[in-house]
Amino acid sequence: MSSTGNKNPYPLIIVAATLGCPVIISLAGKSFSFGGYEFRKLDILSELKHQPIDSSLPEEDDPAALPVVKKPGDTTQATTTITPRNYLTYDGIVDYGITKPADSAAGIEYFMTALRDLKAGKRKKVRIAYFGDSMIEGDLITQDLREKLQEYFGGSGVGFVPATSVVASFRTSITHTFSRNWTDYSYKNEPPANVVLGLSGHTFFPAGSSWIKYSPVKRPHLDRFDEVSILYGKAAGNVQVNNRSVSLTGGEVLNAITLYADTARPDVTLTFNGDESLPVYGAAFESDGGVYVDNFSFRGISGIELAKLSRDMWEDVQRVRPYDLVVLHYGANVLWKPELTDYDWFEKPMSKVADSLRSRLPHTSILIIGCADKSYRKDGEYVTAPGVKALLKTQQKIASRYGFAYWNLFHAMGGEGAMKKWVESDTALANKDYTHFNFRGASKVAGLLYKAIMDEYEQEAHH
Repeated sequence: MSSTGNKNPYPLIIVAATLGCPVIISLAGKSFSFGGYEFRKLDILSELKHQPIDSSLPEEDDPAALPVVKKPGDTTQATTTITPRNYLTYDGIVDYGITKPADSAAGIEYFMTALRDLKAGKRKKVRIAYFGDSMIEGDLITQDLREKLQEYFGGSGVGFVPATSVVASFRTSITHTFSRNWTDYSYKNEPPANVVLGLSGHTFFPAGSSWIKYSPVKRPHLDRFDEVSILYGKAAGNVQVNNRSVSLTGGEVLNAITLYADTARPDVTLTFNGDESLPVYGAAFESDGGVYVDNFSFRGISGIELAKLSRDMWEDVQRVRPYDLVVLHYGANVLWKPELTDYDWFEKPMSKVADSLRSRLPHTSILIIGCADKSYRKDGEYVTAPGVKALLKTQQKIASRYGFAYWNLFHAMGGEGAMKKWVESDTALANKDYTHFNFRGASKVAGLLYKAIMDEYEQEAHH
């Protein structure tokens, strides 16, 4: 059988040599010279090679040197530069506010100034609003952070406590009981148009003889009540405070009346006489000076729900109970799908929240806490969810964009695989869901955050 076609092998050899020589030179990784000319190393496979990311290096939004923008009252001379703090590896607080003009940033400086003034006796109180999800419910993290701050800066009292709470029996920083006939409007239902949500994400309305009882506990700085502030909305009515009638009046969305605790009895009972149109938010417990940490936990949210808080509410908050620091601690409910790494659905609405906070709280520091480690089961082992680092980056982008401060909890607790270690250690620090801290773990996180705050405080004090 006859055959047709070109049997000459030379064209194939020529093509192979033409393609093969550059590959051989590339693999050799050597430069060479010819005729007095020096040729650079050739690597035609460079685009195909995987380049590992060195997480110890600053990312593109952490440049080699950052300009320091002078703030009001800054008496330093020339504008200088600072060494960047890489959010991936720095144990402390990264302050993006230092690179922004004072009228467009809310980094950590305002809070540090407030602490310095408090310590110097130039002001009486410093307040922190700590927002979060189930990671902080029952006053977890915040109760230990509060205790440490009050130990150093002074103060006694648990701060804000809502009228009712699904975790009241779980909380150990105050004894809190209440009647079961309250109406609760919140992020999770559809409040009527005329209902303004409080900072906790709840607004409560009493029925006939609705009551709340608060009692102190045997813990440092929490074993007695001094100043008790009842927080409520537009009202014209009365409340019984330990059998004493107190008038509640006010035409703003947030009003407060402050009473001094009855030394004859340690607890406070508030009884409402069926005024179903009276919006009640809760009560706040403080002394005449020091640091106060208000816990605003809300189970099952991502943080984007804060967009439902009205401008009027924020304005009244800063008039009635102004905050020097707002903490945003979210992530557990954003990581609902462990292998998801695209958080555009979260970044856009959370950026709107950040933008509104910056405009509504121009002289309040804002701190975003990067999410904790979260483990999930893969191939029979618990490993860090791929979404963790992607979410950390998203949270850092928001902090950087709006001039907030940022603290990387994932790195602080040990980084990759930390949650597995916290759950499975001889003294467990986290629960078997490989997501939430237990009391011991929450206390440790509070200690890490307190150290980061105090490190920043000490640095600021020496500048």
